[in-house]
Amino acid sequence: MPVDLVIFDCDGVLVDSEPISVRVGTAALRRLGWTIDEAAYAERFVGCTNEYWAEQVGEVPPGWREQVNAEYAAAIKAELCAVEGIEAALDRLTVPSCVASNGRHTTIRRSLEITGLTERFAGRVFSAEDVAEGKPAPDLFLHAAATMGVTPERCVVVEDSPFGVMAAVSAGMRCLAYAGGLTPVTRLTGLGATALFHDAATLPDLISSLD
Repeated sequence: MPVDLVIFDCDGVLVDSEPISVRVGTAALRRLGWTIDEAAYAERFVGCTNEYWAEQVGEVPPGWREQVNAEYAAAIKAELCAVEGIEAALDRLTVPSCVASNGRHTTIRRSLEITGLTERFAGRVFSAEDVAEGKPAPDLFLHAAATMGVTPERCVVVEDSPFGVMAAVSAGMRCLAYAGGLTPVTRLTGLGATALFHDAATLPDLISSLD
């Protein structure tokens, strides 16, 4: 089946934000008294929606969320960069693409601006804010495909989290699972991904091989 649209997740696929969010989030939860390390935090929260994260954290002291948001924003501004190899991959990509992320539009826009990727996806960014349910539900990917005028079977999703892979498979789309980030390969296998890869620069060849 030809590939007519590539749908990219943002965090961990386009921008290397996950080590930052895991570090900041782990420290914040430990201030609440949680006994959690970065590996456990990553397994539980990487790729989740903001609503899921808030539900899991529960009630917090006044000002706690604002402090966490400020810490995260400062770290992102100082440290965020594009995932290694992704710009070379985008340069070689020959089919239309878009972004579909569980993050909020403001967060996605900030990340793309900081890493210089904004123009590559201008007018083609979709957020969990746009649908009833974010990943692992298929809603976001189906919404992105419908807006772009492409049927699910002609889409390829590039993801790096179990939540994202499950959403892509549920949407009836092929999924290339990026195993070069924080999520261990063992957590990305057995979920129905078409293939796993470790080097973002190889994406155009992988996508071409699916046609």
